[in-house]
Amino acid sequence: MNTNSNETRVKLLTIKQAAAVIEGLTEYRIRQFCRNGELPCIKAGKKYLINEQTLISFIEALDKEGW
Repeated sequence: MNTNSNETRVKLLTIKQAAAVIEGLTEYRIRQFCRNGELPCIKAGKKYLINEQTLISFIEALDKEGW
């Protein structure tokens, strides 16, 4: 396998994995954010896939807003 140093790896998380990354945030709430279009995600069949970096940035922005 050829590994390019300029290659960017994107880690996609399921709802369950996303809830495990952010302590105190439930799967239900993450799913609501996705359904409402507040949290950018990809819908693959019945699953929502969330970019890990996008999730972290989203939570940081909520924290700054005093959520």
